[in-house]
Amino acid sequence: MMNPANIMKIMNAKNKFTANHPKFVAFLSAVFSREMEEGTVIEITLTRPGEEPMTTNMKIKQSDLDLMRELQDMAKNQ
Repeated sequence: MMNPANIMKIMNAKNKFTANHPKFVAFLSAVFSREMEEGTVIEITLTRPGEEPMTTNMKIKQSDLDLMRELQDMAKNQ
């Protein structure tokens, strides 16, 4: 069981993140509003100040979905 002080610390950090990045939080809510499907492509771009952007992507496979379900089950049982 988590320490209540640690839970409050995490909740405060989450609230600050949400306030700082509302569009990203809305994006994640939309993404996870339905189940991920095999064949879905996730693409990420990182742009550091003064540098060229770096982009990568991955196509979701069944084994990725299986891993996500296992992690969700583990989190539920904690």
